Amino acid sequence: MKQAVISATGLFTPAQSISNEELVECFNTYVEQFNADNAAAIAEGTVTALEASSVAFIEKASGIKARYVMEKAGILDPKRMVSHIAERGDEELSLQAEIAVAAAKQALDRAGKTPADIDMVLVACSNMQRAYPAMAVEVQGALGIDGYGFDMNVACSSATFGIQQAVAAVQSGQARAVLVLNPEITSGHLNWRDRDSHFIFGDACTAIVVEAKDTATSAHQWEIVDSKAKTSFSNNIRNNFGFLNRFDEDGVGQADKLFRQQGRKVFKDVCPMAAEMIKDTIAGAGLEVPQVKRYWLHQANLNMNLLISRLVLGRDAEPGEAPVILDEYANTSSAGSVIAFHKHSEDMAKGDLGVICSFGAGYSIGCVVVKRI
Repeated sequence: MKQAVISATGLFTPAQSISNEELVECFNTYVEQFNADNAAAIAEGTVTALEASSVAFIEKASGIKARYVMEKAGILDPKRMVSHIAERGDEELSLQAEIAVAAAKQALDRAGKTPADIDMVLVACSNMQRAYPAMAVEVQGALGIDGYGFDMNVACSSATFGIQQAVAAVQSGQARAVLVLNPEITSGHLNWRDRDSHFIFGDACTAIVVEAKDTATSAHQWEIVDSKAKTSFSNNIRNNFGFLNRFDEDGVGQADKLFRQQGRKVFKDVCPMAAEMIKDTIAGAGLEVPQVKRYWLHQANLNMNLLISRLVLGRDAEPGEAPVILDEYANTSSAGSVIAFHKHSEDMAKGDLGVICSFGAGYSIGCVVVKRI
């Protein structure tokens, strides 16, 4: 059975960023106008007044300071509060495919590969632009890759689940090399008028080249030592948007068609689950926690990552042990742990071990143990 390695990663970062200060100014302008427009109903008790947000609240709740988005002017317009991006024709490259291609080209260049070396394209992310044709097949065509491609969605765990699928394809000989892509345009599913979640997400795309060790030639290779995936159904993170919505017109445009979560329940449930999963995966690889130098965790919430690290290590993580990028990028769903890996891995020495871990709606948790070679 062939040994699989991560031979390169790539990252697309949108050109536009929104600071907490900008976001709060827009949100509070909307809140003031809403409360003014509904003053009589609020006084009667038939409408609940909206509460203003603040930079301090956002940073304490999440650790997020900014987020990249595909288009910010529409989001920061209190009368609109959603990006304004023109729909493209069927013959044009889709927006999601465009950012996936950009990240893919960077990863291929870093891996020293051409499209001819790739046999499989996997687009794994939370938020698909459409149902079909598969985004992976569009990306495959845009890059000129032979072979096959398909989409998969395991919410924020999609990247680690995707790596596991890529490893299986390489080990079985179905593919010489696999391109795993995580194009997350999360700004499309976010309710920018919800105080508890309007600050959470940002846009980005990551790319990962997984290939057989005997063909890898890049300067920074990571042997995939072991991986583990787990799911357990929960409604605490949910989005009800889908084509069946048209069956009941009363539900169209309602808040449940965008991202929503019961944050406290998620925190309480997921942190111990993720910590146990990490420890189980390390043990399954025949290793012990002290042997692992770095943890690239899903970048959802700083407080979650601090607690998960503490539960795994039995102490607070030292600087560099669990790198954080969500202050700059916010929660980029499946791309988050890979962004952390992409930006904070090249300093590690040969033989160093690390864990890529993602967790999210489902619940779903994926862990990948890697070793620098």
